[in-house]
Amino acid sequence: MAAWHPGDRNRLKAICFLLRGASDAELRQFQLTRDPAQFHYTNQGSVEVLSEKTDYRVTTAGLKALGFSGDELSMVWRIVAAVLHLGNINFKTQDDQIQIANRKTLSTAAQLLHVTEEEMQRSLTERVIAARGEIMTKTHDIEQAEFGRDALAKAVYDRLFTWIIQRINKAIVVPGGNTQKRYNRVIGVLDIYGFEIFDQNSFEQFCINYCNEKLQQLFIELVLKQEQEEYRREGIKWTNVDYFNNQIICELVEQPHKGVISIMDEACLNVGKITDEMLLDAMDKKLSHHPHYSSRQLKPMDKELKHRQDFRITHYAGDVIYCIYGFIEKNRDTLFQDFKRLLYHSKDNLTSSMWPEGAQDISKTTKRPLTAGTLFQRSMTELVATLLKKEPFYVRCIKPNDIKSASVFDDVRVEHQVRYLGLLENVRVRRAGFVHRQRYDKFLLRYKMISQYTWPNFRGGSDRDGVKVLITEKNFSHDVEFGKTKIFLRSPQTLFSLEKQRNDMIPHIVTLLQKQVRGWICRQQYKKMKAALVIMRHYRKYKLKSYVQELAMRFRNARQMRDYGKGIQWPQPPLVGREAEKQLRMLFSRWRAATILRKYPREEWPQLRLQIIAASAFRKRRKFWGQDRRWLGNYLSITAENSNYSSYNASINNIKNTDNFRVVLFSTFVKKFNKCNKSADRAVIVTDGAIYKLDGPRNKFRNMKRTVAIKEITSISVSPGRDQLVVFHSHHNNDLVIALQGEQHPLKEDRIGEIVAHVCKRYFELCNQDLPVTVSPTFQLRLGNKMRTLSVEAVAGVETPAFEHSGAVIVFKVPSSYCSAI
Repeated sequence: MAAWHPGDRNRLKAICFLLRGASDAELRQFQLTRDPAQFHYTNQGSVEVLSEKTDYRVTTAGLKALGFSGDELSMVWRIVAAVLHLGNINFKTQDDQIQIANRKTLSTAAQLLHVTEEEMQRSLTERVIAARGEIMTKTHDIEQAEFGRDALAKAVYDRLFTWIIQRINKAIVVPGGNTQKRYNRVIGVLDIYGFEIFDQNSFEQFCINYCNEKLQQLFIELVLKQEQEEYRREGIKWTNVDYFNNQIICELVEQPHKGVISIMDEACLNVGKITDEMLLDAMDKKLSHHPHYSSRQLKPMDKELKHRQDFRITHYAGDVIYCIYGFIEKNRDTLFQDFKRLLYHSKDNLTSSMWPEGAQDISKTTKRPLTAGTLFQRSMTELVATLLKKEPFYVRCIKPNDIKSASVFDDVRVEHQVRYLGLLENVRVRRAGFVHRQRYDKFLLRYKMISQYTWPNFRGGSDRDGVKVLITEKNFSHDVEFGKTKIFLRSPQTLFSLEKQRNDMIPHIVTLLQKQVRGWICRQQYKKMKAALVIMRHYRKYKLKSYVQELAMRFRNARQMRDYGKGIQWPQPPLVGREAEKQLRMLFSRWRAATILRKYPREEWPQLRLQIIAASAFRKRRKFWGQDRRWLGNYLSITAENSNYSSYNASINNIKNTDNFRVVLFSTFVKKFNKCNKSADRAVIVTDGAIYKLDGPRNKFRNMKRTVAIKEITSISVSPGRDQLVVFHSHHNNDLVIALQGEQHPLKEDRIGEIVAHVCKRYFELCNQDLPVTVSPTFQLRLGNKMRTLSVEAVAGVETPAFEHSGAVIVFKVPSSYCSAI
């Protein structure tokens, strides 16, 4: 980042995106210009304009799609701009004191990082050392300040990159981690370094090439070594393929106490002035006999190496000459605690969260931080440990030339890469080996449906026996080998054929499974429905039983009550008991009626029924209606009531023969008022089908052909007093207005209830509904198709009730004693 090699493209792509893709307003906000030459970190590499402007928009849109907020996006580009300004900070000495040469740049960087200018200046020019409770300040020289500045810029850029990766991983995490844990399936992409061989190779190239050595070792371990060892372990006939194992190169770098990294760490820990030349001497001393290490001191005749400056490591990819200058400083961790404390106290919360170690108190003694080489080695160890748990698939990228041209193919360069990558050995192992291998239990589980002998389950022996039966049936025995725990398939055609047969069979199996599952689901649903019905039935019985028990509690003393429980309030029935309540009420009513009727002889029951009908019709609106006497019904057939009963009986027989009615329910003498406003003495009989109006005894009870059919009656009107007035309304618009009386004198007993009861009873039997009965001293009626008003009035001195009229008003005058209120 801080230094570039000739011809090397700028690796800080995000910086190029910002300079060439951001808008002018954004550049002004970050105090940047579009010219990369104006910045120290971008004026050393290639300045070729590529697709950075488009890449900036794509990157911003991608981060937004991943859920980055506007503040987070602004923070990302602001920190990138701060890194650029950090690289432009220069130092100078004045009066043996180090100072910032360009304070404006310092102020801009501090502003972008949301720290104060004074704190950043102290962190760049001084270092606080805490030891044994004492705090000391050490001033840097220009070289140390520049190293610290670059270390800070690289650390800020690294923390930002790490934060973005964590933020992306958080955004794309699969919801419901339990599923991921259950199947433990993760697809990861590792874009590894390529080998770097420049004219001037330093500590960075050493680390990158060491990374390639470790990954090549992993490749050898997983692909070549394990492949051949598996064949030997499974007892498969195999001709061993030789390959180069780069373990010796990895040990040259990482071996404890003897490796290059250990030697560098030891040099960095020494007290006093340790130079890069001294480090090279130490490496020559400890690695002098290693076949893959050499230097000019060890090989004086090797003119390619510079004396006390270069050393060579023979990597699997080829020889690389490294310049020792800068190894000591680059290996040391120059990111002092002052920088971490500075950024931890940033006013920007996101920036502060990237530096949690900055929270440590300034007075605490800090341990010497690990060197860059050791940290890199540990990260490689963790990476390899992670990769060993996975199943790797390699995509090898071949570099066609060294001049970055799309039309040049360097045969020697390509052949060299193919050889050092171990691709030839890999191809030989693959060609001589098997394209697919799988444990017997998994293989049988996957392909058992294609054989009639193994589906649905193989019962003839072990999993290996089942696989042999399947392979033999499908005629693939010539293309497979049976190991101790696995089956090995040689050609891909065999695997393709097995997969095709399996895919062809799966729809039929799925249909079968669907049928079985749907049948099972339906059966379960049916069982649940049946269970629900049983529960509902028992619950209904329980609710009904509870309701009946509550009724029994309420009515337990009904027999001893005066009204036999009529006044007891019934509880609210449950929904299931509504129909039962009707039956229970009917049952109670019948019991109560039977209990009451038990006191009376059975021959009186018909009269009681009629009295109940009358009481129901009057509904307490008329006090006197003959309830306290015996009802005889056909009074005109009685000698005491009718002196001309023989003429009456003869007339009734004639009418019965003519109209064919069965019985006379009620008969009496009446005073009739007609449409001509005249009143006359007549007789009225109520049969099972109609009300007949007969002439008086003088005319031998002649039928006057004025019959009112009971089913044509619309209502009955009576007064609330003791008069015997009754009006039968019909839809013929000519109502029957009569007042009951004796043969020669007014009635001494009330018979209104009796006639009303007979008519209402027959009306209900004929029409299956109740006949309305009006009880009022004044009511409307129609005579001769005209609306009239009839009023009952008590008049002093009147002994016999009589009709009078005044226009449309009919007055029925009665003695004062008749108008008794309810």
